[in-house]
Amino acid sequence: MPAPSDHRSFVVADDDDQIRLDRWFKRHLPDISFNQVSRWARTGQLRLDGKRATPGDRIASGQIIRLPPPEAAPVKIARPSRPPPNPLSEDEIEFVRSLVVAEGPDWLVLDKPPGLATQGGTKTKNHLDRLLSGLADDAGNRPKLVHRLDKDTSGVLLVAKTARAAAHFAKAFAGRGATKIYWALVTGVPSIEDGLIDLPLAKQPGTGGEKMHVDMEEGQPAKSRYRLIERAGNRAAWMELRPLTGRTHQLRAHTSAIGHPIVGDAKYGGPEAFLTGGISRKMHLHARRLKIEAPGGKTIDVTVEPPQHFAESLAALGFDVAAGASMPLYQPDPARSPEVKARRAAAAAKTARKARKGERRSRGSSGKPAGGKPKRR
Repeated sequence: MPAPSDHRSFVVADDDDQIRLDRWFKRHLPDISFNQVSRWARTGQLRLDGKRATPGDRIASGQIIRLPPPEAAPVKIARPSRPPPNPLSEDEIEFVRSLVVAEGPDWLVLDKPPGLATQGGTKTKNHLDRLLSGLADDAGNRPKLVHRLDKDTSGVLLVAKTARAAAHFAKAFAGRGATKIYWALVTGVPSIEDGLIDLPLAKQPGTGGEKMHVDMEEGQPAKSRYRLIERAGNRAAWMELRPLTGRTHQLRAHTSAIGHPIVGDAKYGGPEAFLTGGISRKMHLHARRLKIEAPGGKTIDVTVEPPQHFAESLAALGFDVAAGASMPLYQPDPARSPEVKARRAAAAAKTARKARKGERRSRGSSGKPAGGKPKRR
C-alpha cells in the first residue's frame, strides 16, 4: 500500500455542491472510468473526508476527496491536447465582451445582435456558443447557455458562469420562473388590443423540424400574451409579446396564426411579412427584457434597446420608443391566478360535499323531512 502522502486529494468546490461523486469524476477526471472508481470504492481506496465512499454518494462543498496515486490506476493515456480547431481572434474576443450588459457572481447577460446564431449546426460555424470562449475565467471555465434566441432575433440572452447556476436557470425557464418581454413589429393591427393566444404547436411535416404550425390534436400546449403599444393606421402594429410557454418559434408561429406575422419573417409570413416605404426586411423581433431570480435569491432584471434596423423602422412609422419603454410590466389578474382558482375549486367542492351530506341525512330520517314535520300519507 502506498504511503498516505502519495495519495491525491481534491477539495470539493462550491460549484460541485450536492452532486454525486461519480458525476464529479465525469466533470474533473473524465479519463478515469466508472469501473475504476467502483474498484477503488470496493477496496477502500476512495475516501471522502477520510471515510470510505461509493460512486453514488452526494458530496458537499469543502469536503476532501482522496484517491490512490496515479500509478495505481490503469488510467487511459490521453492524447496530447490540441488547440481548438477554430480559435477566437482578438477581434472576436473583443466583440463578445462588448455584448455583455450586466454581470453577477455566476451569470452574465448579453445583448445578442440579429444575424448571430445562438448555437452551431451543420451549416453554422460562427455562433455565440463558440464565442463564449472569449468570456472564460482565469481557470478556462467558459459560460454556459441556459436558453436561446433565434438567429435573427435580437436582445437579452442569459448565460451561466457555473454548472450549478446553469441548472438553476434551466429549472426556472422550464418552470415558468422567468418573465420574458419581447417587442415585435407586425403587419396589420389585431382587433383585440390585449389578449392571449392559446394555440398548440407542433413541428410542421416536411420541414425537417425547422418550422412549427398550429395542430389542435397533436400539438404541445403553447400560450402567448400580447399587448398593443402603438399602431400605424391599419398598416402595422408595435406589439409587446410575452411567451408563457417555451415552444420553438412560438411567437413567430402565434402572430402568424392570428393573421399578423412579424415584419421580416418570411418563414411564417411569406410575402405578407414585408412592408414598403423603406422598412427594413430584417426580422423585427427583439427580446426587450428578462426578469429572473438568480441563485441566492437576487432578482436579475435587464432591459436592452432594439437594434438599429428595428429603431429606424419604429421611427419611420411614427412610433415613439418612449411609449413602449413606459409600459408597466404586465401583471396577471389576481382573480384568475392558479392559486385563486384552486381555492375556489376547493371551496366549491366543500360546499357540494356538505350538500350531499345533508341529502343523505334527510333520506335517513324516519319519515320526517328536513323541517321536522311528519309526512302526509
